[in-house]
Amino acid sequence: MTNKQGTLSINSENIFPIIKKWLYSDHDIFYRELISNGCDAITKLKKLDVMGEYTLPDDYEPKVEVRVNPTEKTLKVIDNGLGMTADEVEEYINQIAFSGATDFLEKYKDKSSEDQIIGHFGLGFYSAFMVADEVQIETLSWQDGATPVHWSCDGGTEFEMSDGSKTTVGTEITLFLNEDCLEFANEYRAKEVLTKYCSFMPTEIYLVNETAEPQYETIPVDEKTEKDVVIETIIEEPKTEERENETGEKEVVEVSPRKEKLKILKRPVPINDIHPLWTKHPNECSDEDYKKFYRTVFQDYKEPLFWIHLNMDYPFNLKGILYFPKINTEYDSIEGTIKLYNNQVFIADNIKEVIPEFLMLLKGVIDCPDLPLNVSRSALQNDGFVKKISEYITKKVADKLIGMCKTEKESYEKYWDDISPFIKFGCLKDEKFCDKMNDYILFKDINDKFLTLPELLKAEEEKASDEKTEETGDDETVEAEVVDETDDLPEDDEEEKDTRKTVYYVTDVKQQGQYIRMFKEYDMNAVILNHNIDSSFITQLEQRNQNYKFMRIDADVTDALKEDVSEEDLKDALDSLTETFRKALGKEELNIKVEQLKDTSVASVITLSEEGRRMQDMMKMYNLSGMDESMFGGDATLILNVKNPLVTFILENKDDVHVPIFCKQLYDLAMLSNHPLEPEAMTAFVARSNDIMLVLANKSK
Repeated sequence: MTNKQGTLSINSENIFPIIKKWLYSDHDIFYRELISNGCDAITKLKKLDVMGEYTLPDDYEPKVEVRVNPTEKTLKVIDNGLGMTADEVEEYINQIAFSGATDFLEKYKDKSSEDQIIGHFGLGFYSAFMVADEVQIETLSWQDGATPVHWSCDGGTEFEMSDGSKTTVGTEITLFLNEDCLEFANEYRAKEVLTKYCSFMPTEIYLVNETAEPQYETIPVDEKTEKDVVIETIIEEPKTEERENETGEKEVVEVSPRKEKLKILKRPVPINDIHPLWTKHPNECSDEDYKKFYRTVFQDYKEPLFWIHLNMDYPFNLKGILYFPKINTEYDSIEGTIKLYNNQVFIADNIKEVIPEFLMLLKGVIDCPDLPLNVSRSALQNDGFVKKISEYITKKVADKLIGMCKTEKESYEKYWDDISPFIKFGCLKDEKFCDKMNDYILFKDINDKFLTLPELLKAEEEKASDEKTEETGDDETVEAEVVDETDDLPEDDEEEKDTRKTVYYVTDVKQQGQYIRMFKEYDMNAVILNHNIDSSFITQLEQRNQNYKFMRIDADVTDALKEDVSEEDLKDALDSLTETFRKALGKEELNIKVEQLKDTSVASVITLSEEGRRMQDMMKMYNLSGMDESMFGGDATLILNVKNPLVTFILENKDDVHVPIFCKQLYDLAMLSNHPLEPEAMTAFVARSNDIMLVLANKSK
């Protein structure tokens, strides 16, 4: 071939894909592009061998070699794939946008289905110019009689092409790095990038530092292979010891025979695993395999709770493993990692267009060769195929969780505290996921028992039915009375009557201990919802299900805890106690309610309407500090139990000198059952407690 000079063919039809190459935000991605091209070239050569168009040498070992030289400021990517002829260099390199992978697939698409060609990246060759001032190619095609080709370009549109000197089939690309990108010739930086992008590429990849001192290892003679370079033979003389024999005489015994070993150049080790776990069938993988893979990929030495192995060939090709780590922290600070691959080539972490947002809380890998990865994010958002993949992943996760709830309830309960934020976040973000999971969300009650919402509602319904049966002794009579009462109500009252079932909940087991004790005493139940996400979650559940509502255990005093006394009977007590407490506390707007509670030991409690409570939670979530106390003060109600001796004393002795102190103490005690006091109020409470104890001490003298 005569020397040739020319101008790269660039026109409006083929420049656009190359512009996309330049839009890479990370320059290190050139490593991925060049190495994936090398893997493609090897895959193509193996296909030609399968189809009888080429015969691979008996000792053929497919590999891509990366050679860095920080002294010469170069790096090389060398493959032993099918190489290129001068015409192919003209077509695939000089006409920039032509995709060699696409052309090859079209030519052989019906002849072999083994081995995937990465393909989607085109050649990606010109990404090299993001880091190099000059790029050279030395290549020799697999075709009989092919002439080696040398090609070089300094980053402009001018190139030089001539006969080359390469003697083995394959391609060697040399990058002369620019001054800003010399880091990529550093062995440790190169290994970091290769680990990031190429850890699971389908061809073995080796990294060589051309300036490093040779490294050696010692092996037994019988482990030597033809490829080992022997530096020297090492003889270990036999070892002997003096021991007593059976007759008590001393003799020299050989304890270690003579050994002959070889000192060889250290055998190269690939930096990648060409058969990652997700490419295998789940039946081939043990629990330890999954855990080891998790530790290796995510550098997380806490064991995952469980995992889902995705393995689908139709209607699209998708494989992967999703791990459920412990995520019992606040949901807005959880950082998961879902790594997306295309034919074992790393693409990116957490691509929201492909992976449902709530799955970002998990860790895992997803490999999907069918994704249109060369298009923009906005195009991915509107791609129906991408949406189907996202829906499939969501469905598989839901199916796994539902299956566990049905068949492995004990394990499901054991994991629940860790995975509940993830499931609830998923329900908030994905309506279809919520539809599937609605009846498999667990609620831990105040008796440490796990119940689904249907189980919880059914239990309350059966309890209410049993209580009515005990009262009347006749189920049918009760039903008739309920219907009659509803029918006799004025139309307006019927509309205002809230017929939804109430599910009580606790947000702080210790803080709301007084209310929990009362509930348990009267055989009532409540569920524990103590996560940041729960307020939004139960609001969504109520919006989707009109048959029930959630109410915090201290939102009101339920009828089951009160004796049946009319408001008229308590009116005088209410008026007197309201006047006394407002005056003692200096709170003229304080809401006060008087009840006759069954538990005489309870003197006072604070209630806050469910609406006010959720408003507070929203304020805290959005860091609107300073507002919750005013909201609380305006919506809180002080409940006083007239059956309690101390409240009775205040009612009957409102002019006693100690009454103001008692009023303040009862108010603060009630407040403490809801949330910690402000520093100033807490200081006053402690001082007042000391004063009360001092009075009692003086009286006991």
